[in-house]
Amino acid sequence: MGRVAGSILLVCLIRFTNGANTIPEIENIIEELREDIPIGGHAFNILARDAENDTLVYALTGPSASFFNVNKTTGEVTVKMQLDREVAKDLTIVLEDANDNPPRFQSATYDAEVREDSGGQYNGEWVVQSSNTWAFINVVDIPDLDPEFLSLPYTTRVEEGSRTALSVFQVTAIDRDTGVNDVVIYSIENSTFPDLFSISPNDGVISIKSDIDREVTGDVVTLTVKATESRPNIHGIHASTTADVTITIIDINDNKPEFYMCGGTEEVPSCVKESNFTGEIVEHSLGTVPINMTVKDIDKGAKIKLTLEGADKDVFSVAPSSTISESTVQLVVKSQKLDFEEKERVVVKVIAIDQENHDFRSTATVTIEIKDINDNRPIFPHDSYKLQVPEHSLAGTVVANITAEDLDKVDIDKITYRLLPERILNYFDVGLNNGAVYVKNSTAIDREVTSLYSATLEAKDSYNNTGTTVLEITLTDINDKAPVINRDSYKEYVEEGKPIEIQIQATDADDPDTPNGQIVFGIMPSRYSDNFTIDPNTGMLRNNGELDLEALDPSLEGEIKLNVTATDKGTPTRSAMVTVIINVEDINDNAPEFKEASYKFSVKEGEKGAFVGSVQAEDRDQTKNFNRISFSFINGSIGSFIIRTYAEVGGGYRGNITVDPDVELDYESVRKNFTMLVEAADLEQEKAFVIVEVEVLDVNDERPEFKPADPLRVKENTTIAGAVGKFTAEDRDGNHSLVYELESITCLSNDTLEVSNWFILEPTGEITVNPENTVDYEYCKQVLMKAQVVDKYTEKGENNSVTPGEMVINIEDINDNAPEFIVSVSDTVFVVVSETASTGTSVATIAAVDADTDTKNKHIDFKVIGVQFCDTDGEITPERKIFEAVPKQQNELYEGIIQCSDKLDSGLKGKYLLNVSASNNGDLSTYTELEGTVAVEDPEQDPLIFILAGLVGGLIIVLAVLTTSLMCSRRSYRTKLKAAKAMSSAAMVATDNQKSGPVVPGTNKYTMEGANPVLNLNIDTTTDLGFDEESSNADKLSVNSLDYDIDMTMPERDMMSMMIIQEEDEDSGAPEHIEPLGAALAQRGMKKKGSKAYPAFSNPAFSTTDL
Repeated sequence: MGRVAGSILLVCLIRFTNGANTIPEIENIIEELREDIPIGGHAFNILARDAENDTLVYALTGPSASFFNVNKTTGEVTVKMQLDREVAKDLTIVLEDANDNPPRFQSATYDAEVREDSGGQYNGEWVVQSSNTWAFINVVDIPDLDPEFLSLPYTTRVEEGSRTALSVFQVTAIDRDTGVNDVVIYSIENSTFPDLFSISPNDGVISIKSDIDREVTGDVVTLTVKATESRPNIHGIHASTTADVTITIIDINDNKPEFYMCGGTEEVPSCVKESNFTGEIVEHSLGTVPINMTVKDIDKGAKIKLTLEGADKDVFSVAPSSTISESTVQLVVKSQKLDFEEKERVVVKVIAIDQENHDFRSTATVTIEIKDINDNRPIFPHDSYKLQVPEHSLAGTVVANITAEDLDKVDIDKITYRLLPERILNYFDVGLNNGAVYVKNSTAIDREVTSLYSATLEAKDSYNNTGTTVLEITLTDINDKAPVINRDSYKEYVEEGKPIEIQIQATDADDPDTPNGQIVFGIMPSRYSDNFTIDPNTGMLRNNGELDLEALDPSLEGEIKLNVTATDKGTPTRSAMVTVIINVEDINDNAPEFKEASYKFSVKEGEKGAFVGSVQAEDRDQTKNFNRISFSFINGSIGSFIIRTYAEVGGGYRGNITVDPDVELDYESVRKNFTMLVEAADLEQEKAFVIVEVEVLDVNDERPEFKPADPLRVKENTTIAGAVGKFTAEDRDGNHSLVYELESITCLSNDTLEVSNWFILEPTGEITVNPENTVDYEYCKQVLMKAQVVDKYTEKGENNSVTPGEMVINIEDINDNAPEFIVSVSDTVFVVVSETASTGTSVATIAAVDADTDTKNKHIDFKVIGVQFCDTDGEITPERKIFEAVPKQQNELYEGIIQCSDKLDSGLKGKYLLNVSASNNGDLSTYTELEGTVAVEDPEQDPLIFILAGLVGGLIIVLAVLTTSLMCSRRSYRTKLKAAKAMSSAAMVATDNQKSGPVVPGTNKYTMEGANPVLNLNIDTTTDLGFDEESSNADKLSVNSLDYDIDMTMPERDMMSMMIIQEEDEDSGAPEHIEPLGAALAQRGMKKKGSKAYPAFSNPAFSTTDL
């Protein structure tokens, strides 16, 4: 790669740090660089020196400064952008010094002596006095000078088409007031082509502002640039100066040659771009074709080459073949090949090519019209014509249309015709303008006189140029005789299935050697003409396939009529016709045929002689001797059916099948379907067979019957919308429609049946829950539904079932009942509580029941949920829970034993109010309230009195107990049994001062009337009540057992006693329960949902025997 010559213009404004203010000198002005120096590579060093050896600061400016980077301290220059000699081979760089140093005095001090005066007398002498001092003067520069452009004049060059924003030149101006050194602002004052360039106001770099087109701007653009100081001078204005920058626009080959069409005047010509040109020339001529074409290339000194293209380019040449910048273009005809009759116009393309860049080219299309001249004569397509025309053709009949062609356009529709010689005009003539040769005299053209005529047909154009052709006209013979058939008619007989041949003969008076005398035989289309053929040349008539009488219309009785023609081949044709009658005779060649491939019938059971159906058959033979049919059963009827034969009105026969009058079909028998083979035979025993199927239909005469149904289970309170179950019945009849009807719904309630409407029976047999009623297990545990089923399609007999259907619906219990206290919730229970009761002491027993049946639903838990104390003044205060409820179950009864959970406060006077709840597993609960009165000792009375009273009372009680024991030991078995029953209701309790085990129940059973309690006595269960003296071991067992229903083994005398006791119980009516013991025993017989229970509670702390 060659070296790149780079011119570097260095303009330095040096910043000094010390010394005198002298300008540094740059030694290397021109540097040569290689274009392959990589980016960042070393280019050159700026060599500069300063007389004062001040520190220099290096910088680059100018249009090409963007290609390099400079080290401000060392002056080393490196490549910033890739260098390319083909783009730019000369780079101009300006090295500037910043205005960063103030002016300096050349001497540090300036000394001057000034005489004070010229002296004077002192002591008679002339004395001159003097003194020395220092004076420092600073000279301050002021802005009084205009700025000045450096390195004038300014000229530069730039290629057209250069990119915008490209730097093309840089101007530099300085403030001549070196002490001020004001900032200079650059601007463009004027331009010979505006808005083409712009200048940077800060550094004076001139750049391309818009696209440059030399062909528009011209070769040179002059800018007037202005440098203005940024601050006002001493006169108050901004000092400025101007300079001209001459920019030469370098032309590049960027335009292609174009074609123009010029006009206007010689003084004021006008040219416009054009790509289509026209011209004209007379055919077969030579010379120049004027087309008013000019070619131009607006590039400077462009060399243009002109060529031709197109199919007709060889006929012409272009002048000139080459030119510079601009020239008039002409086409020159080289040969006389231009013929209007071959081409009316030719098209060539003129190509203008830039010789420096062949891609720059333009094309112009030139259309040249060729002018016609009359240089051709009329010409017929053929030299001679052979024509034919029938003799005696009508006058005006056109024999032929013969026309001549003339290639000259001027002769279009101007050619005339005539026939030569003149004598031919007696027979034929020709149209003057259309060349139609026609018959002129019909009578004169007779083939028997003259069969051939010759004539000349002449054609003449508008310039009397002529052309001729020869005509030979031949007269053809015409057909004027018709053929004649030798017989008036033909009649023949033939048996069906046999062939037939009939010879038809005819003659024609015309010449047999001509088509007019040649005869062609044919059969005119008719109903049965396709069954026969005739030889067109010989006239032999034959049948086409076998003749079948059964295929003919029976009304014709076997007769076929044909119309045979004899036609000549003349034009127009002439013909004759004859009738041929063929009688086809019948033979027995067809067997009977059933109309259906098989038959299916049905008949109801039990109908004797019932009509079943008909079978139809026919024999295609035409005569009765051959087509009579009879029907019979071959097999399958088993004597149950008969068939009779009848003739149909329209032809054919039918066989009516009926049930044998002596037979009654039974659907319930084994034979429900019959498959029979029926035979149809004609008189000659030609036979056909068909399968007949008869289905015995069931008559609805069977009563429907219910199917066994499993019990249904339905939960109480259910709201199911769909069916909970369904009755199902069956009917042995095949066709039935069963409808279910409700007879009754009963409910088992307390061992009695009651009418219920909990369920609905749909006609389909589905059982649904009645939404208007609620299913309640506690009211009814089982529902019995009875229904009847009816067959709507019953035809004979009863239509309902013999016995009604039954459906058992078991109601399932759900937890839907809250526990109920035996005493009403609204009632208040009153019990007496001893103030000495300790923790765990049972103070009362409450009982509750749950109406639900399921064990898990009826289980009851008791809980003390609130305790209050009501003093003697009636004031109620809440108390801590000093009572608790312990659950206990006895059979169906659930009890809650109320116990003390803490000691009672003996200082309180009044009663406790307890709120007790009973709840089941379904979180359903109820509440009751208990009242307890506490006996409180009076602190002001003597305690001894109470002690003595207690001792006396205790002695009395002991005596009462002993007396009672003696009396009980002598009681009857009835008394013992009552004692055993009472003992079964005793509570099992344990207190601090009592022994565990069963106790004899006391009489502290209270009703709301508040019966008085009896003091509690702690009776040891081992105490001998005196039963041993008069009772057996069985008696003891009866007393100790809590189950009075147990079977006991007794001596015979004891059994007799028990029977007497039982009779006594039966005889006695309902006792009036005067004492609590009787009431307690009566509670044992009460049942749920029976009579109202008497509220009863036991207090084990006060239990004793009857007093």
